[in-house]
Formats: sequence, structure tokens, C-alpha cells
Amino acid sequence: MPSFQPTKANYGLLSLPATAMGFALCVQIAALSWILNTQYGLNLEEIGLVWLAGPVAGILGQVLIGALSDNVWFWGGRRRPFIVIGGTLAALMILALPNLGLIQSALGVESLIGIALTVALTLDLAINVSFNPARSIIADVTPKGKMRTDGFTFMQTVSGFFGVLAYLIGAFISNYFLIYAGAIIVFLFSVFPAFLIKEPRNLEDVETDGVVEVHDGLVEDILDADGPRQTATTAVGNTTDWTEFLKICVAHAFTWVGVQTMFIYTFGYIKSNIMGFEVEQVLTDPQNNDIGFAIGIAFAILNTVGFLLPAFVLAPIATKIGRVKTHAAAIAISAVGYGLIVVFGTSMTAFFLLMAIVGVGWAAVVSLPFAIMSEVVDSRKMGLMMGLFNLSVVLPQIVASLLGGTINAADDKAAIFYIAGGMLAASAVLWLLVKEPVSEGEVVAGGGGGH
Repeated sequence: MPSFQPTKANYGLLSLPATAMGFALCVQIAALSWILNTQYGLNLEEIGLVWLAGPVAGILGQVLIGALSDNVWFWGGRRRPFIVIGGTLAALMILALPNLGLIQSALGVESLIGIALTVALTLDLAINVSFNPARSIIADVTPKGKMRTDGFTFMQTVSGFFGVLAYLIGAFISNYFLIYAGAIIVFLFSVFPAFLIKEPRNLEDVETDGVVEVHDGLVEDILDADGPRQTATTAVGNTTDWTEFLKICVAHAFTWVGVQTMFIYTFGYIKSNIMGFEVEQVLTDPQNNDIGFAIGIAFAILNTVGFLLPAFVLAPIATKIGRVKTHAAAIAISAVGYGLIVVFGTSMTAFFLLMAIVGVGWAAVVSLPFAIMSEVVDSRKMGLMMGLFNLSVVLPQIVASLLGGTINAADDKAAIFYIAGGMLAASAVLWLLVKEPVSEGEVVAGGGGGH
């Protein structure tokens, strides 16, 4: 079987479409709840309902787009059309965020929440359309095993760097500048790399005897043969171990209830528990900017840990003890971090420091599950399986969105981190029930798996 040449240029080019969608998500996390509260006066329950729009529509969208991207070929690619269309649409919806009032006036619609729901829905759909193919293209080009794991961790390193950049722009310049810069970056990083990556026409070529090229005008690496790879949970690359796949999805789902709760409602904790205001209290522009600054710094710290750890810490540890054990341990560390925020996170400094601990689990969430999952599914249906796997993200996002009323009614907004910590603690336990995928040529210490 041809083996992928793991050059930085190849990994970098493959990483850009997913980086574009990651940047769009960072803009959404940094600015959506903030702008809905500070500019439009929505409370936590209403903000949760706006966040609900995307995952509801994404349930079918992710699976359908994943399956379609496995079986179509136009514009010279299988994943390319979805990356280009989704990236363009996401850029346009990001531009709409600070202009919801103008859109409302132009359309003559009374409900601002309806406009916000529509924009959020379209933005999430656009990200869903692109994100699965953007990740699947990495699996299409790279063989199973260490190179695929490195591909996903390299993608997270690049994406994480730009995620940190997004939050720092929001913190030190403004969220409004972030929105307009984000629209440009999302468009450029999704559209141009999609036309520079040459996809394999036959997905079986990646696992058997095809030649896959990844080029940017300067780079062209030819895959060389080294025999088929097998895993402990799949005998060949053309079968899916559904038992392991479902265990991975369930464990991942608990993680995402906690993580999404943090993303949607952290601004409320900062405004209430740290800055001492009521969540629905109308503040001055400088005060609103202070909240935006705190959100930006907190998530910049989270993403800094998130992009540094996968390649430099998690990958070496995973080589020694296995990816599943590494992931479970990282998730458990985040759960502890959430608990510490509840106890000690009432000052800005303490909150920022504790977000670094939470970042350990985030680093694992955005790198290891995709690599683990890709080892137990039929490589010819990677797009479909990515879509099914992402149900373990969107369904928990729905749950988190529906928690807005409960959190809004709670006197202590630390409830946000009680929920997040409990969900991640449960997830860590569930990950230990997943068998360790072991690729041929990889030695996993300690018997090769967490069970």
C-alpha cells in the first residue's frame, strides 16, 4: 500500500479547510452569546434557544453531507464542493452577526430572535457542510495508524493556533474586528486549499494500491507501498466495528454536553460571578468590552493548551499508553478543572489559570477521538461515518442549549461548571470501556488498551 509522506507542507495544506471551520467556530463562541446579550439584550434562556438552531438542523445535515461526500465527484473532488460551498456560506453568515438589526429592519420582521435563529442556523449548517469533508479528506489521504493520528493532531495544532489568534483578536482589538477578519480567513482557508489538494478518485486506493498526491504548486508527495494495516478492533480497512463505534460515540457525547455548556454560557458566569453584574443588566460599552476581553483571554488560554498539547504531549503519551487511556485521563483532568473553577474561580486571575487545566481535556477532544474513531470504521464510508460520529456532538449541543432556562434561573451561575464537570467525569469513565485500536507497527505499552 502506498504510504503517505508525512511532510509539514502536506499536513499543513490538509489542515487548512478544517482550520477555517475551526476559526468560524471560535468566532461564534467568542462573539455570538456576547453580542446577543450586550447588543440585543437576550437572556441565557433565549441565547440557548439561538444556539439550539444549528445542531437541530445539523442532525440530518451532517449525516447526509457525509454520505454524499463519499459518493459524489464534481469540481474535481469528493470533499472539495462541500468545503467550498460551506466555507463561503459560513463567511457570509459571520458577516451577518453584527448586522442582525439591519437585517431585521430590511425584512420588516418583528422578532429579532427569529433573525438570530436563522443566521445561527445557516452558520451552523455551513460549518457542518464543510467540517465533515474537511476532516474526511485527511483520512482519505493518510493511511491508518500513526500517520493518520499525526494528521489529525497536526490539524488541531494549526487550527488551535488560529483559534488562539481569534480569541486574542477579540480580547485585544474587539469582537467586531474579529467578526470581519474571521469572515475573510474562513473564506480564504476553505476555498483555496480545497482546489490545491488532489483527492484520490477511488477511496480504496488509500488502503490498497493507489497514488495520492497532495500539492500546493511546490509539494507533490507520492505514496509508497508498505502493506495493509489492521487494528485490534477491525480486521480489515473495509469493515466497521459497530460496538466500538457506538461506545466511542456515547463517551464523546457526554464530553460535548459539558463542553458546549461552557461555550454557550461562560460569558454569563464572567458577567455574574466574576464581575458582579446581573446577566440581563444593561452595561456601558466599556463594561461590555471588559466582558468580551475576559471571554477572549479565557478561551485563548483554553485553545493555547489545546493546540500545544496534541502534538507535543498527547501524541508521545498515546504512543506509550494508548490513545484511549490518554484521552480518558485528559478528560478527567478537565473535569477536575471545572470543579476547581466552582470553588476558586471567582477572580479573573484564578479563572484564567483554571481554564488552562480545562484546556488539557479540550486538547484531547479536538484531536484524539477522530483518530480513534477512524480506526474502527469502513474507510470507504469515512464521510458517512464522520457524519454519524458527529451526532455525538450535535445531540449533546441540543441538550446544552436546552439548559439555558435552568442556568438562567439559578442564583449561582457556577451551575454552568457543575454541569460541565459532571458530564466530563462521566465521559472519562465511559472512555475506559472503549477498546484500544492498535495499528500494525504500533506498540502500545501496558497491554495495549484501556477497557
